[in-house]
Amino acid sequence: MPEIAAFRAITYDPKKVELSKVITPPYDVIDAAERARYAAKDPHSFVHVDLPEAAAGGDKYAQAAKTLAAWQAEGAMKRDTGRAMYRYHQVFKNDEGRTVTRKGLVVAVKLTPWSAGVIRPHERTLSAPREDRTKLLDATRVHLSQVFGTFGDASGEFERLMRRFDGQPPALDGTTEDGTTHRVWRIGDAEVIGKLRHHFASKKVYVLDGHHRYETMVAFRDRLEAEAPLAQYSSAAYGSMFLVPSDDPGLVILPTHRVVHGIAGFTRDAFLAGARAYFRIEPVAGGAKDAAKLRAALAGVSGHVAAVAAVFPGEADAQLLTLDPHVDPSAEGMTGNKAVQKLDVSILHGLLLERVLKISAAAQEAQTNLRYVKDTQKTLDQIAAGEGQVGLLMNPPTLDQVKHVADLGEVMPQKSTYFFPKLASGLILQPLDRDEDLV
Repeated sequence: MPEIAAFRAITYDPKKVELSKVITPPYDVIDAAERARYAAKDPHSFVHVDLPEAAAGGDKYAQAAKTLAAWQAEGAMKRDTGRAMYRYHQVFKNDEGRTVTRKGLVVAVKLTPWSAGVIRPHERTLSAPREDRTKLLDATRVHLSQVFGTFGDASGEFERLMRRFDGQPPALDGTTEDGTTHRVWRIGDAEVIGKLRHHFASKKVYVLDGHHRYETMVAFRDRLEAEAPLAQYSSAAYGSMFLVPSDDPGLVILPTHRVVHGIAGFTRDAFLAGARAYFRIEPVAGGAKDAAKLRAALAGVSGHVAAVAAVFPGEADAQLLTLDPHVDPSAEGMTGNKAVQKLDVSILHGLLLERVLKISAAAQEAQTNLRYVKDTQKTLDQIAAGEGQVGLLMNPPTLDQVKHVADLGEVMPQKSTYFFPKLASGLILQPLDRDEDLV
């Protein structure tokens, strides 16, 4: 049962900065060129804190903390004068061009290990991002962004509590480059906060995005606890989460594709010959050039059959690989629950990457021969430009599959899901202070 609390957030002051120029996507979807562009937009761009750089010989994490402190001192950012929870809307266009609003709540959540089953993960994590976020958290002592989670709200009580706030002018309103509008309302009403705390006490929370951040938060809390016991309601014992009801129409899941590169002796024909031991293969005309055609071909496969599309440099057609019904993943050495074994992403990793391409689990963890790409057309473009030996693309899992995996206590391979749009970084920051209580 998750314990949530209000907290005194740090936010930009919209009277001092233009929010649309300073909020950014999360650090892990920004490349070097994009970082430079965001940094040039405004000296207060959050990229200077979330993806810091320092002068030669300097420490970039210390620089992030110094920047954050300077912005607060000059008033570009400010600390809330009282504890609150924060209603957060994301307004965006889905794949069909329809405007959708994802509605949730940013709160402090009492941190518990995965093993407690209160906060449930659905995918593996990579070590490098954890190390990076740990150093940044250690330097700033602030949760700079939210873990994105979902919960069941069959009664609709959560939205009923939120309704009166949604009709008011937002405290924060800005738009990111992907066209998503981000709006925040402050909820400081003690009675509403009490009702929300009671409402969430009976819920399970499933992490949708931010597994690395959550693990970093827990590890950091554990380190502080080892140094000296934390008070029950110490802000250092809480993480920052954005919680959305599971039936919200804005919960859009996209796949994360794989680009394979740098494998000695790789050939297209040898790869397809190896794949035929497990898959039935048929061409998708024009699918290696046209993302819409490829998505349609994948979507046309029965939801009960694992499917992966392969694209190769210099070819206009994609190859659609569907799992042969006679193949038993368990007999091929794949471990875990059968429901998890049969997921597209599990089949991709367990059969194509490990069996056919001989990319070990350790090499996958280190991303030795893999690159993860979130956009279908970008994946096709990279392969067309010769920036990989084969692109492996798939359908996303459903939300029910994500929750089922978590309920089984299992995890999918890393980078199995991409929830669109991403939460904005720099919108709501949660400071940590072992001597400050949240309740």
